[in-house]
Amino acid sequence: MPADPQSLHIRTYPDPVLRRKAPPLESVSDEVRAVAARMIELMFEAEGVGLAAPQVGLEWRLFVAHVPQNEDNSTLDDPPSATPEPQVYINPVLGPLEGDLAPSEEGCLSLPEIRGEVRRPPVATITALGLDGERFTATASGLLARCWQHEVDHLDGILIIDKMTQISRLRVRSAVKGLEKQARI
Repeated sequence: MPADPQSLHIRTYPDPVLRRKAPPLESVSDEVRAVAARMIELMFEAEGVGLAAPQVGLEWRLFVAHVPQNEDNSTLDDPPSATPEPQVYINPVLGPLEGDLAPSEEGCLSLPEIRGEVRRPPVATITALGLDGERFTATASGLLARCWQHEVDHLDGILIIDKMTQISRLRVRSAVKGLEKQARI
C-alpha cells in the first residue's frame, strides 16, 4: 500500500502499530525518500532527535535521526555523539554494543510527557542503507548511540516503558494508564 507522506503524523501509545515488528524494505524508492523527508520534518516539529517509521503508522524498517552538536554532543567525539545533519537509516542492524549499561533519562514522541531512566550501552555500531541505497556502517557514542538503540527498539515493537528501570516504570504508571484510557474514548 503506497504511503502519502503528507498524511503522516506521529502515532501515540497504545496505537497497535507501535507494537509490531517492522519488516525490511525491499528497495530505496522515491516513495521511501519522500517518506523519510516528511519524517525529518515531523521529528523537527516535535523537537525530537529520532523518529521511526512505525511511529508514523508505517510498518517499515526505517528511522531518521539528528542529534545536534552542542556542549554535550559533538561530531568531533571519537566515536561521534552527534550528527552534522539529519540521517536516514534503512533496514538498520545494531551491533556490536559496547560498554557497561549506563542509565539516562529518555522520552519518546509516541509517549508524550512520559520520561524515565533506561539503561543502555554507551557505544553502538549500526549498519544500514542510506537514501542512495548504499550500505554503510557507523559507530557512535553518547546520545547518538542511545538514539539508534531507541529507534531500533521501535522497529522491533519495543517501547521505553518496556526498558525503563523499575522505579521509573512505577513513576510513569498512571501517565501510561492515562494514555490507554484516552485511546478507549
